[in-house]
Amino acid sequence: MIDKAEEPGRTILDVQGLTVGVGDTPTTVVRGLDFSVGSGEIVAIVGESGSGKTMAARAVLGLLPPPLRVTAGAIRFEAGPGSGSGARDVAALPPAALRKIRGAEIGMVFQEPMVSLNPSMTIGRQMAEGLKLHTRLSAAEIRARIIAMLERIRIPDPERCLAAYPHEFSGGMRQRIMLASVMLLKPRLLIADEPTTALDTLVQREVLDLMVELTRENGTAVLLISHDLGMVSHYANRVVVMQEGDAVETGLTRDVLSHPQNAYTRRLIDALPRRGPAAPEKAGGAPLISLENIVIDYPGRRTLFASAGPKRAVDGVSLQVAAGETLALVGASGSGKTTLGRAIVGLVTPSGGEIRFRGTALGDRTDAAAKQRRRDVQIIFQDPFSSLDPRQRVADIVGEPLRLEAGVTAAERAARVRETLEEVGLGPDFAARLPHQLSGGQRQRVAIARAIVRRPAFVVADEPVSALDMTVQKQILTLFRDLQARYGFACLFVSHDLGAVEQIADRVAVMENGRIVEFGDRDDVFDRPQHPYTRSLLDAAMLLDRTFARA
Repeated sequence: MIDKAEEPGRTILDVQGLTVGVGDTPTTVVRGLDFSVGSGEIVAIVGESGSGKTMAARAVLGLLPPPLRVTAGAIRFEAGPGSGSGARDVAALPPAALRKIRGAEIGMVFQEPMVSLNPSMTIGRQMAEGLKLHTRLSAAEIRARIIAMLERIRIPDPERCLAAYPHEFSGGMRQRIMLASVMLLKPRLLIADEPTTALDTLVQREVLDLMVELTRENGTAVLLISHDLGMVSHYANRVVVMQEGDAVETGLTRDVLSHPQNAYTRRLIDALPRRGPAAPEKAGGAPLISLENIVIDYPGRRTLFASAGPKRAVDGVSLQVAAGETLALVGASGSGKTTLGRAIVGLVTPSGGEIRFRGTALGDRTDAAAKQRRRDVQIIFQDPFSSLDPRQRVADIVGEPLRLEAGVTAAERAARVRETLEEVGLGPDFAARLPHQLSGGQRQRVAIARAIVRRPAFVVADEPVSALDMTVQKQILTLFRDLQARYGFACLFVSHDLGAVEQIADRVAVMENGRIVEFGDRDDVFDRPQHPYTRSLLDAAMLLDRTFARA
């Protein structure tokens, strides 16, 4: 954890009056932004999606997408020894001079490493690019430096990693490799744009702790872009709050987040997940969904000469979910929680065990009654943009599950779609839109509408708010709770976001390596965890209230 009161060193980046406009139009996305970052300091820019925080960061490196451009202000960067005297205005540099600074003096870690890493190049070639461009090291020296860095970031078998491709690594490993590639050149300034979005709690903590270690070793200044106030409270020395292109509040992180002066800052903090009231005791009776000793194996990877054995993703899981309750399934990436959720809705076939819905097994895929029961079990996927057909209008997407409903006329289907869209907060104007014309929060509302349009008895919500900013996340979770109270459906809430789980769950099951290691009421699991893995998840969770309580 960063000492928020620590005095910054020499100013590395000084931004004054930065304005980013759209071509030659009067439209601006960043207006008169002022901030500075000192040596060894972490300054965070926070705000909702569309606040301008990422565009401000990209302007520092001259990476604004057309037609955006810097129309006013100065971006003064203090380069290291041997790079010229005094601070230079990056915004005024010609492209050739800017290319010499990128990577060597200012590095950037992007939000999604799978996009920023070239899928057709080995890790070794990609990590060597910057060293070949900005240094005169020999090939052997470059290789030795890369291996040393991979060992430093605790990548197992660095030699094999050099010959591997990005798709062979998990999201957390890819982000470590991206961070290592940037830090190889020991830049004076590191820009980290949402570096841990959609990573699970433990991996997020590992990546951020590694970033702090590497930057402290080199005295690197860090500009951190994020919407996660819990994470910012834990790592940033100072914070800049942006709203629709304007900086509305700045100061020491502790002061801004514990005593916000601006109404927008207070709204961001109020949007953070809060623990809801404890669930009332459920009346006895048969469970709605029952899982008995579920085992799920994936076939091993085959090559020309050999094949690996099967991988066990879920290992003997037994759970029950009562009507109307929300059971949260939490754990790190690869723990098996999403696989288990997909098995419940019939997208994955268990290798062993039994899934029962209202007391009847769901294994017979040819039985008409079983098909009807599966229609009563719906799923909300993690990424609505990938799960929504880009060629269909919103009305068609939401109405598609009703096409299998016997006896429903076209007029009745259209009326149900309109009613459901209104229930999720989307007016009639949204019915004719395509998915790409919606924001992330609006797309998630469409995904929820599609899941509930048939009034199901059970919904699997797979990481439904993991990539949304705080205010939109609060809206979606509140909406989900309201709809659940209205229609009484039960829910398996799959998530690594313990803040969201704390707000919405009645009971919690913790998964590690395909097994349930702890199970109980939400308050018992959060306040009195019994298993070491549960305690490690809670310790890694960067919740705002806990950060200030421990400081």
